[in-house]
Amino acid sequence: MIPRYTRPAMGSIWSDENKYRQWLAVELAASEALAEMGVVPAEAASALRRHADFSVERIQEIEREVKHDVIAFTTAVAESMTAAGAASAARWLHYGLTSNDVVDTAQALQLRQASALLLEGLRQLREVLRRRAREFRHTVQIGRTHGVHAEPITFGLKLAIWHEEAGRNLARLEAAAEDLRVGKVSGAVGTFAHISPEAEDRICARLGLRPAAVASQVIQRDRHAHFVSCLALSCALLEKIALEVRHLQRTEVREAEEYFARGQKGSSAMPHKRNPVTCEQICGLARVVRANVQAAFEDVALWHERDISHSSVERVILPDSTILTDYLLAQTTRLIDQLLVYPERMRRNLDSTRGLVFSGQLLLDLAAAGMSREAAYALVQRHAMQAWEAESDFRAAIAADPEITAHLTSDKLAETFSLDRQLRHVDAIFARVFGA
Repeated sequence: MIPRYTRPAMGSIWSDENKYRQWLAVELAASEALAEMGVVPAEAASALRRHADFSVERIQEIEREVKHDVIAFTTAVAESMTAAGAASAARWLHYGLTSNDVVDTAQALQLRQASALLLEGLRQLREVLRRRAREFRHTVQIGRTHGVHAEPITFGLKLAIWHEEAGRNLARLEAAAEDLRVGKVSGAVGTFAHISPEAEDRICARLGLRPAAVASQVIQRDRHAHFVSCLALSCALLEKIALEVRHLQRTEVREAEEYFARGQKGSSAMPHKRNPVTCEQICGLARVVRANVQAAFEDVALWHERDISHSSVERVILPDSTILTDYLLAQTTRLIDQLLVYPERMRRNLDSTRGLVFSGQLLLDLAAAGMSREAAYALVQRHAMQAWEAESDFRAAIAADPEITAHLTSDKLAETFSLDRQLRHVDAIFARVFGA
């Protein structure tokens, strides 16, 4: 059973407390790297590591006065050093750095934390899709194109398609997360005016990051736009899954439906209702993540070496997109894990047109037996339209047509209308997707 989603794990990554903890991690890595190089006294770096601290409340109090979050942060940390009797070491805090050296590098740490949760969520979804695909590997279902009956498939194949797409989303997100695993400590315009490239290398190494090869005052935002795009693609799959379940849950179809708990109510007015509310929520919230992609792309173009028009946007779209994607992954995983599937209804729906969905195979068999394709198509379509409009038995009409039986024996017609023949390659497809 998939555990119910709880928000704090992802939400806490974007809390003020964690944000400032990552800022402090960058500051301490900088002081220690600079101490290794003889720029900062070793005892000062050691004192900062032992005593540097803050409270969110104090940072917010100072920020209300100075109107600058990083200055408020460094002031609060300096106060903690004074309180610990290490005021002299505080002057080496933030030495040689500009605000965005800290902010952008720390944001990379937050995004690494968020990505780890998202990647785990995608892996859990794939595992559930794999398990249920195998469960329904040979569960026959009618395939639909344009919402209309087409040819037979199995429900397992539908799940296998989703599993494969989830794998592509996993690979995309892994690459995007790796692309964001960069820091920058190159100063106000990226020229290393007050710190050296070697120092940046050392600082980033301490944090498990790579230095950006070149930066302005910011890490370039194409990386972030790519990341949010990957989240949107993942959510597009989740919407695809939820939308399919919504269709399959329609009363006229009722081949599958989301789990309906004991005591759950579907409508205040209609006691019979079992609505796909989880699926509809997934579809709705996926739109929010997609909408954030546009904002992420708008952040790529900034004035000269930097303005802060992107900063306010990212304070919304990065927490919202990662939290929403995390939530939707959990909801979709639970949806598939608990999905109610009705194989008998699937078979009944497939059989409801009484052989009509084998028209394509009949066309091919008539052509193979010597009839021209054009003549075969016209003959099969005439019977198909009659069966469609009269809701009559297509297969019986075919078996009674002497023009067809002149080309196809009863045994051959049985093969034409064989589900096993239509679905004989399902195992081969599964081997492609899941291995032997």
